Amino acid sequence: MDILEISNDIEKKNITRYILEALPDWFGIPESREEYIEDSVGKIFFCAYKDEKPVGFLYLKQTGKDTVELAVMGVLKEYHRNGIGKSLFECAKKVICEKGYSFIQVKTVQMGKYEDYDKTNRFYISLGFKEFEIFPTLWDEWNPCQIYVMAL
Repeated sequence: MDILEISNDIEKKNITRYILEALPDWFGIPESREEYIEDSVGKIFFCAYKDEKPVGFLYLKQTGKDTVELAVMGVLKEYHRNGIGKSLFECAKKVICEKGYSFIQVKTVQMGKYEDYDKTNRFYISLGFKEFEIFPTLWDEWNPCQIYVMAL
């Protein structure tokens, strides 16, 4: 598996679309998915490739002068639990540390609401993220937003 930082915005959008459309359990709302695709432009972006095929990606966005957010991450379901998400995160973490950021945050649905998102929560915790705050209605009442943070 190779992980590359992607700088071409069209390539970022194509990768984001390819991966997110293959993950309807997490990214099934077309409008939200399109926002993620468009938002990939200009972001710090990494893609994992297996046999030259994109199998996962993540991108980051600056949310403050010292903070970035892991804005979106997706790994094709057949590649889950193979270390791809962790490898993507470790590459991203190295780059943002080099750029001088102090914190990284990530948002997901609160633990205990949906089994698939509980797996996502456990994944972020396994990377070293700590619970920061829950916003019960940031997205909507069915999807309370859990924010995790990590000092770099």
